[in-house]
This record gives sequence, C-alpha cells and structure tokens, in this order.
Amino acid sequence: MRSIPNVALLGASAALLLLLVGIGAQSLRHWQNDAVVWVMLASAVVYVAAAWLVSRHEAQRSAAAQKRVLWVILATAVLARCVLVSSPPMSTDVYRYVWDGRVQAAGINPYRYRPADSPVAFLRDTQVFPNINRADTAVTIYPPLAQMIFLSVTGVANSVLGMKAAMVGFELLTMGVLLALLRSRGLPGTRIIFYAWHPLPLFEFAGSGHIDAAAIALMLSACLVAERKHPLSGGALLGGAALVKFFPIVIAPALYQRWGWRFPVALLAVVGVLYLPYLDVGWHALGFLPRYAEEEGLTTGQGFFMLSALSRLLPLPDWATAAYLILACVILTCIAWAVVRRRNPAAVSTNAALALLTVFTLLASPHLAWYFTWIIPFLCFRPSWALIYLSSTAPLLYGVVWTSDPLPLQAALYVPFALILVIEIWCNFRRSTSESSNDGRLGSRHAG
Repeated sequence: MRSIPNVALLGASAALLLLLVGIGAQSLRHWQNDAVVWVMLASAVVYVAAAWLVSRHEAQRSAAAQKRVLWVILATAVLARCVLVSSPPMSTDVYRYVWDGRVQAAGINPYRYRPADSPVAFLRDTQVFPNINRADTAVTIYPPLAQMIFLSVTGVANSVLGMKAAMVGFELLTMGVLLALLRSRGLPGTRIIFYAWHPLPLFEFAGSGHIDAAAIALMLSACLVAERKHPLSGGALLGGAALVKFFPIVIAPALYQRWGWRFPVALLAVVGVLYLPYLDVGWHALGFLPRYAEEEGLTTGQGFFMLSALSRLLPLPDWATAAYLILACVILTCIAWAVVRRRNPAAVSTNAALALLTVFTLLASPHLAWYFTWIIPFLCFRPSWALIYLSSTAPLLYGVVWTSDPLPLQAALYVPFALILVIEIWCNFRRSTSESSNDGRLGSRHAG
C-alpha cells in the first residue's frame, strides 16, 4: 500500500522539477544566467527530496511498483532534457564544438589555426563565430575523439541545436548503461534518479551541450564491458573516453585486472591511433591545454582551493605549488595501488572509481561547474549526501565570472561538504560497529 502514495509524491516532485526546468529554459532565452543559477539550486532541493523518497522505500516496493517508479523517473528525465535542448546555452563552449567540426569538414586540422586567423575566415558566420570564446587567442583545447564527434555531428546537423541534441543522445546511452550496471549488481533500477534528475547534468548537457556527456557515456561503457570480462573493449573505450576529456583516465585502476596486459595495451593503442590524424601539427596537437593550465592558476597554485585558502592565512614559499602537486600525485598513486590490490581483482569496482574521481576532483578543485558531473553517475551505486551536496551546489561556481574573488564561493562548496562527509563517515562507523556487536552477541548465544 505504501507504493501508491510514494508514486504520487514522486509525480508531484516530477511536476515541480519540470516547472523549474521550464523557468530555467525561459531564463536562458532571456540571457538571465544569474537567474538560471538560482533555478539550478532550487531544482537541487527537489532532486534531493525525490532521491531520498525513492531510495528510502526501494526495498519495500513490489516489482510492479518499482517499474512504475522507474517509468516516472525516466519519462521526467527525458521531458526535462527536451525542454532545455532548444534553449540558448549558458556556456559558449558548444559554439567552439560546432566551429571545430566545420573546420575539419573543410579539410583543416583544428589544432592549426585560431578561429580569428585569416586562413579560416571563409568559415565564419553570424550565428556561431561571434560566440566562440578565445577566438583570437587560442586554438582548440579538445582531444582527438572529441574532434571526431564534432565532425560527425556537424556533418548531420551543422548547428548548436544539433550538437546539444547529440549530447542528449550520449546521456541516453549513459542512462542505459547505468541501468545495466545496476541490474548486474542486483540494485533497483530506480536508483538511476541520482543521475537522471540531477540538475547539473540537466543544465550542463541538455542546456549547454558540454562534451563531457560523451566522455561519461564512454567511461561508463568501459566499466560495463570490463565487468563482463572484456578487457580489450574496456581499455579501448576508456582510451576513447580519455580522448574526449582527459579525466576518465583517473578510473583506470578500478577497471584494471591485476597482471592483465590486454586492458592497458588496448587503452594505449586507441590513444595512439586517435592522435595520428592530427599529428601533422606536432606538439600543437595538445591545443590550448598548456596555456589553459596557466590561465586557471594551476601553475601558480592559486587555482587549487586548499593552496589558495592557505595563502590567505599565512605566506607560502615558492615551492608550495610543486609540493602540493607532488603530494596530490602521491595520494592518487596510493589510492590507485590500493584499488589495484583489492581483494577481488577481477571485479570492476564502481565504488573505487567514485573514490578516485572524488579525490581527484577535490585535489584539482575545478572552477567550472560541469567538471563535477563526473561524480554523479557513480552516486547510483553508492549514494553519498556529502557528494550530492557538493555536486548540487556546483552551480555557485558560475559566480566566479561575476566576482574577482572565487574563494568564498569555493568555500561554500567544500567546507559544508567536508562537514557532511565527516558526519557520514561517523554514522557509517557507528552502524558497522553496532552490526558487528549484534553479530557477536548472536554468535555467543548460539555457542551457549
């Protein structure tokens, strides 16, 4: 009997989420980006309430009730994306995607010229070119497989709408893979709500068309095929994901089977093959990436939240940034080594992937909201209210554009996250201690 009111409450949450998404889409059409941030934060409240409702009663529902709930979740997710896909993007990155696709269609290496350079002047128009960021200062930053996706999409639909629709297509692939992974673990498919209703993927992928949607789809596909004991396909897919955006390489230890050679060989082979068509420009095939690291303050240390916060409290030596980077590498290496040496090396651990991505994200402390979308799919397997808070408040980082001091906005993300995480760890410790104590008492009774 409980499932009926739960479905009704979920339906009400779905209606409210769609209303907020509609308001966000309308705000985008009027270029009211500050209003969109507030809509995203309000949507996060609805999302958290709905996710709590779904997860709280997941074990009490019948199979038929689970199916009804799943259909409500998926239908709402698709409708919300349809509402946003036709709105103007909040970020200008998608204009560069379309431009890069056009450049390649003209037979030109996208790493060779900046959009404002005269050899590509014949490709300019009044819809895409005026909106390209860094048009006169930077060549593209996106890796080879991303470039191939841009070329393929513009070959079908040479527009921002076409590119955004393609990213929604990758999101549908992500949701299909998530359902398959949940099924393989014996977890309810309704847990997909942790991804499908999260406002960050909604607004960043359907709304702004970020290429991260494609990288996430390939990364999760790599998890699925590696779990099914196909290391060559797993390595190839993860290599492809890393050449859409570089970050997926972080989860490689979670997919790697100890002493196996197929996975790393396939990964490296794919990386090498995908770079080949663009190597006529030599090292310039890395694009704007080295200068981007400088621009984001990663070379000076000011781009890292912890270093920036410390510098406000005390003067740091010149070697502080180098020390921080070394420490970050040591931490990630230790976690990777522990993951590779896990008890069941043949199993693909989504929890290990989540841990690696989380630590990497915290150490990098990105200034852009959509960089937090990488964590969200793995919440379907291990919900963490600390990570839900972190990813749900990431839209606050849009305020970095409107202020010269990003530190308070970053503190609003990381300080409460740390407090919630400590509470979560403590609660989990108390729960495990209590369960161990109960098991011990039960064993004593049987022994007596």
